[in-house]
Amino acid sequence: MNRRSCEGKSPVTSLPEAPRRHWVPAFTATTSRVLARWLVVLLVATADVSVHAMQTRPDAPLVFHDAREEARFHALATSLRCVMCQNQSLADSDALIARDLRREILAMMRAGRSDAQIREFLVARYGEFVLYQPRIEPATWLLWFGPLALLATGGATVLVVVQRRTRRLRAQAGAAEPAAPESSEEW
Repeated sequence: MNRRSCEGKSPVTSLPEAPRRHWVPAFTATTSRVLARWLVVLLVATADVSVHAMQTRPDAPLVFHDAREEARFHALATSLRCVMCQNQSLADSDALIARDLRREILAMMRAGRSDAQIREFLVARYGEFVLYQPRIEPATWLLWFGPLALLATGGATVLVVVQRRTRRLRAQAGAAEPAAPESSEEW
């Protein structure tokens, strides 16, 4: 071979690439049945989870068994304060914690707890603040009787100021009037 005939040719001859093999499972009747069973199990599990999620959604409406249970629930929810909103009752609040507390109250009602037990549980958990009408005890005397004491103090202060001013005006009026003549002469 001469030099010209070898130019442009590679000294190593290129071999064609071998075809790549992809792993493909062999499906048999047994494999198909096993996969079908697993698929059914997964579907049932997913359906059960989604039904449970729909029942426990925080924005799902509460379902009451009867009108008496609903009336009792609303009486409790309006007498308790939302711990997040602070100026709304549990019945009026849209906060997530209020929704959770409403569900918890309903669950406690259905478990047979009394209204007092439910209030005690919430007070133990969140403090006296959760009650719209705190109990009358030494710690809350100022809260209950403070406005009345302020009103009484203000009324007493106004009364004292008015009496002093009246005395002063009477004393000034008595000193400024000329003395009446003692004679019985008439004009």
